[in-house]
Amino acid sequence: MSERIINADGVEIATEAFGDPSHEPILLIMGAMASMLWWPEEFCQKLAAQGRYVIRYDNRDTGLSTFYEPGSPPYTKDDMAEDAMRVLVAYGIERAHLVGMSLGGEIAQIAALAHPARVRTLTLISSTPVGIDTSTLPQTSDTYMEHAAAGESIDWTDNEQVIDFIVKDTRMIAGTAHPYDEVRARNLVEHDVKRASNFVSATNHFILKSGQAWEGKLGQLAAPLLVIHGTVDPIFPIEHGELLAQTVDGAELIRLEGGGHEIHPDDWEVIISAVEVRTEE
Repeated sequence: MSERIINADGVEIATEAFGDPSHEPILLIMGAMASMLWWPEEFCQKLAAQGRYVIRYDNRDTGLSTFYEPGSPPYTKDDMAEDAMRVLVAYGIERAHLVGMSLGGEIAQIAALAHPARVRTLTLISSTPVGIDTSTLPQTSDTYMEHAAAGESIDWTDNEQVIDFIVKDTRMIAGTAHPYDEVRARNLVEHDVKRASNFVSATNHFILKSGQAWEGKLGQLAAPLLVIHGTVDPIFPIEHGELLAQTVDGAELIRLEGGGHEIHPDDWEVIISAVEVRTEE
């Protein structure tokens, strides 16, 4: 693997690549408040071992990438989609397979709609449709919303408070199919929080907006679509994944029975195998 900081259009983006650059490129885009570490290194290595060139990166306001004053992000989801393209340009990649998780899935959808010639295939994990009214679908669970509201009482400049809160968050979004590993979760969260240039800036992701250009456009998606979604996801219930698959002709939906809003190690084999097959197209 190799680390690299990209500076493009005044934005610094921390990246890391795994595998042989001559192999099929896959760009991994993570979700809200989560740096590239939430694509675990071992997961990336396993994916690269399937003959893929895997790139993960820190979204703005996470990890070592450019960060802004909390509460007033001067960018949108559309800008984050352009960041994905900036990464590809920096690596000299003309077309890539995009894999997005949660907010990363929304970013990937926008990137695929805005740059259809640059996206070979699209895989969306635990995400929700862009440009479609989802108000009639089941929403984030009340239990999780209560937990999220408690975040207002956290001192986000106190790493220990932040770590404890986010570890609890990982438990709240976990599924029921596999055992919850608090030690593993705490190790990841501690690394993420302490590595970040300014972790509190990641809260900007919850107030991001996207342009109106994508309303009603998802059905025009050119890239083959794979949707992977846990059946007990408390953030975006399974109906969000189902709507994604129903909206795009030829899309495939893989339900992770008992899966939450997570990429659980016990699901890696299913996810990697599905991505491997899709990226052969």
